[in-house]
Amino acid sequence: MNQKMVHQEIYINRELSWINFNERVLAIALDKSTPLLEKLKFCSIFSNNLDEFFMVRVASLKSQVEAGMRKKSIDGKTPEEQLINIRSKLLPIIQKQQKQIASGLIKNLKKEKIHLLNYEDLNDQQKSWTENYFKTTIFPVLTPLAVDRSHPFPFVSNLSLNLAALILDPETNQQEFARIKIPQKSLPRFLSIPTDLSKKHSDVIHTAIAIEQVVAYNLQVLFPGMKIQDYSFFRVTRDADLELRDFEADDLMSAIEEGLRKRRMGGEVVRLEVSEDMPTQILELLQEGMKVKENDLYRIEGLLGLDELIELYNLDIPKLKFDLHQGITHKSLKSSQIGLLEDGSIKQEEFKSIFSIIRKKDLLVHHPYDLFSTSVEEFINQSAADPQVMGIKMTLYRISKDSPIISSLIRAAENGKQVLALVELKARFDEDNNIQWAKRLEQCGVHVVYGVVGLKTHTKIALVVRKEKDSLRTYFHIGTGNYNSKTATLYTDIGLLSAQPELGQDLIELFNYLTGFSKQQHFRKLLVAPVTLRKGLEELIYREIENAKKGNHGHIRAKMNSLVDPRIINLLYEASSVGVKVELIIRGMCCLYPGKKGISENIRVISVIGRFLEHSRIFWFLNNSKSEVYIGSADWMRRNLDRRVEAVTPIEDLDLKKQLDELLNLYLNVNYGIWEMQNNGSFIRIESAKKANSIQEQLIKI
Repeated sequence: MNQKMVHQEIYINRELSWINFNERVLAIALDKSTPLLEKLKFCSIFSNNLDEFFMVRVASLKSQVEAGMRKKSIDGKTPEEQLINIRSKLLPIIQKQQKQIASGLIKNLKKEKIHLLNYEDLNDQQKSWTENYFKTTIFPVLTPLAVDRSHPFPFVSNLSLNLAALILDPETNQQEFARIKIPQKSLPRFLSIPTDLSKKHSDVIHTAIAIEQVVAYNLQVLFPGMKIQDYSFFRVTRDADLELRDFEADDLMSAIEEGLRKRRMGGEVVRLEVSEDMPTQILELLQEGMKVKENDLYRIEGLLGLDELIELYNLDIPKLKFDLHQGITHKSLKSSQIGLLEDGSIKQEEFKSIFSIIRKKDLLVHHPYDLFSTSVEEFINQSAADPQVMGIKMTLYRISKDSPIISSLIRAAENGKQVLALVELKARFDEDNNIQWAKRLEQCGVHVVYGVVGLKTHTKIALVVRKEKDSLRTYFHIGTGNYNSKTATLYTDIGLLSAQPELGQDLIELFNYLTGFSKQQHFRKLLVAPVTLRKGLEELIYREIENAKKGNHGHIRAKMNSLVDPRIINLLYEASSVGVKVELIIRGMCCLYPGKKGISENIRVISVIGRFLEHSRIFWFLNNSKSEVYIGSADWMRRNLDRRVEAVTPIEDLDLKKQLDELLNLYLNVNYGIWEMQNNGSFIRIESAKKANSIQEQLIKI
């Protein structure tokens, strides 16, 4: 196949592929087998995903249209055509979600004695309570903004929920327009009404009402002496992508902080969501005031801002959620956990340092099935305390709010160790959190750097240098996921804990590349983007192609978040055409068509969406029955291969290779709860003839 072939019949538009992925997320909320509160969570995730999609992807396409750009996407669509297709694809999916909320979830919540009420459903006692709550708690923080000749249309901030009202002055018969921003951060979205105010309070577990309804039914308090003619709700989404040019900014942190201030205000409006029954006069005023075209208008039947349904998910009702999963300590690390006696002293006779365990044998940890806290966090924790450890170096991309790893790094610096943290300030929507951590680490004596100019550092690596006898030994972790305690319980990720000298030396040189002026172009074993990863992956695929051409079996198995890169896709098509078996496990975007006659008959694609977010990346190549397998931080996307710093490591230990081989087989042979991609780009959910465990449930039980 011609590597330069670009044709819309062999590539799927990445934006439409992403929408397909998010529709699979919504399908979990619609699934009868999903516990009720988990349905709310997946509805929330779907909506939050959609917000980010508009703030970044749709915003980018709109900017291209406004700039007059006509460059076509890989599947042959102009930016304007993509926007039209996005809207056409999204409208029925959004309607499906709203219908599920209205006709399914709210009714099923009521059956479980959880009442999400409309204001008109409240009894007299409940109305009295909400009126009092409004006057004492909501009213003081509201600021109605009038719009007239002396008051221009107010700026409406990004993702804010608002009420628009038409007010009539009885004395002058003059109609006025006002906007009220609903308080979201200072107050809960869904107000809990005391259950003893219910007529059948003994049966009620929880009663709530959306805060905007309480505001709406108390508008008269905000406008005394005026007549409320009409009102409706709306929500705005703005361009929130930070445009940063590292080489133009003398101080990257200051540049990002300034960008964050602009983001909080927001750029151009990319979506206006309004209540479906919004009066025409109010809608016209909003569209004129914010310069919103019809194509950016989304009429919503029901609640706006469904990402905030996560508040209801947090209700403590275990029977309405997935069974609690806590993970276990990796069997090889059980003796490395510091045990305490009743008097608080350490069981020293049972304790083995994590270094002595890793020194004997490489370990693979698979989160959340293997506990993050007793593996990766314990590795950094013991490194901070061990007097023989000379230095610690880590990359930090997305960090939890109360990170034990940050505490360990600070403690290590206080203990006199050389500690380096590469904090990626450009991690989208985590910039502010990372800035705060970077400042705190610097204040505590940690060396903090922000990576390579022009590149985003996405790799997940930790290096520990330890003095042993008369020499130094390196210990390290290379993973597929962030050093984030929270997401480690929610995402599936794999990490290698090892003391292999050659990989350790590669990591030393990689950190020099990240922190200094090194122009490292070669590594012993690591595949590093943007230096060697693309070339390395392409050579691995080419080798399978050549083996197949010689009459040998060719086989590629890969698990990742997204497959978008056209060069890789072309190579996989070429591999398929010569008989290489290609099996792909892709959670999100996939711009390749599988099973297409004459192009990809030998390619199969499945997607797994479940209670945990599939995040691990595994790349396996048959290599004439001498299989090679890699794990790392990179998806097969242009940004990962060309515009980010990524590290992918070979797994050479035979036992660990066998573990990954068995894991891939498990994913590819499961017959329940997976999605199979069809040759037209659509996905069909594969169900067993009888109830069976999903892949994630199987892994929990292993």
